[in-house]
Amino acid sequence: MAQKSLSEILKGASLDLAPYEDLYRYFHAHPELSQQEESTSRKVAAHLSQLKAYEIHTNIGGYGLAGVLRNGVGNTILLRADMDALPVKELTGLPYASSVTMHDADGIEKPVMHACGHDMHMTCLLAAAEALANIQHAWSGTLIVLFQPDEERGGGAQAMVDDGLYSKVPVPDYIFGQHVMRMRAGSVGSRPGTIMAAADSLKVTVYGRGGHGSLPHQTVDPALLAAHIVVRLQGIVSREVDPSDLAVVTVGSLQAGQTENIIADRAEIGLDFRTVKLDTRQKIISAIQRIVEAECMASGSPKPPLFTPTRRFPPTLNDKHVASQLAASFENHFEDFDGDTPRTNVSEDFSTLGTCKDVPCCFWFIGGIDAELWDKVHKEGNQAEEIPGNHSALFAPVIQPTMKVGVDALCIAALTFLRK
Repeated sequence: MAQKSLSEILKGASLDLAPYEDLYRYFHAHPELSQQEESTSRKVAAHLSQLKAYEIHTNIGGYGLAGVLRNGVGNTILLRADMDALPVKELTGLPYASSVTMHDADGIEKPVMHACGHDMHMTCLLAAAEALANIQHAWSGTLIVLFQPDEERGGGAQAMVDDGLYSKVPVPDYIFGQHVMRMRAGSVGSRPGTIMAAADSLKVTVYGRGGHGSLPHQTVDPALLAAHIVVRLQGIVSREVDPSDLAVVTVGSLQAGQTENIIADRAEIGLDFRTVKLDTRQKIISAIQRIVEAECMASGSPKPPLFTPTRRFPPTLNDKHVASQLAASFENHFEDFDGDTPRTNVSEDFSTLGTCKDVPCCFWFIGGIDAELWDKVHKEGNQAEEIPGNHSALFAPVIQPTMKVGVDALCIAALTFLRK
């Protein structure tokens, strides 16, 4: 008898997604900021417990958790989702829109929204956990479902590893993850090699000499100093990085002073930069430091600048052999799969879960934009910018078929390496 296809095996799970659509709406309406995902973590753990199939480990690296399903001899597969939300005021107008506010790490009250799709990631993984538990007869091995905190700040994966993740769950043979993106709902995209860039963020504090706005000659104006720095930084990518390489430098914030007629004594610049190659990353770091220090000297700054790193994300690298195997499975299952999806400058800390143990990883994207809207915008030749994307206050993935595709992708990936 011919071996069943992965799609045929998955049909046997007989999974009803209606309860998961309700669960998604709950997660969307109850977001929590990075490192504060306590209620979200409890909700996930409670759902996993109801499946009565997983050994559950909680409070790993903060509010991270993992479920382990041991089902005989075979590969160990880890499927990962992230849980945290963003300090964004939701403007979608959805009936399940978030009205939540929370205090951030600095004690400032902020609106909170799942503006990056982590609510969809959690829901898809919980549904996949049930589906794979329902068809244990068709596969053999160990399945780990991992729910990670603090992805947005880039620290969650490392925190889980540092807190002994792999002393609590088996070291996997393969690690998989996904992200909902501004793509047509129903589509899936991946690629071998680098799929997401590395990202670094830092705050640069430069110092002046404060005084009365009417007496600038008695001061060193940090606002003017910071402005010169911002302009000079724009030349790093255009004049110092090989045009064939990928690099982005962005000044995301600039703060100097509190009122109009007082020259402040310091200014703070918030920087973010993206790279793929480690040597390019180092070149940009050196250029930022050189420019800032030179402008401080030119302005007569009374003390050296302060550089404070705030985030670091590694590049997300898909193992070429694993990506090839997954591409074959995805092509057979999905009508709309792109095995050479464009690399993105968006960043993730997902790969830390694998690089810490030299485990091959693969990551893919699923589309979340309503197909009719997507087709209309592209048919009329409008720019894709008219469609809200990740981190937008208007980002609202259409629930279906986004969820079904996300669940299927996780299950197909696991079954590719677990099927009997």
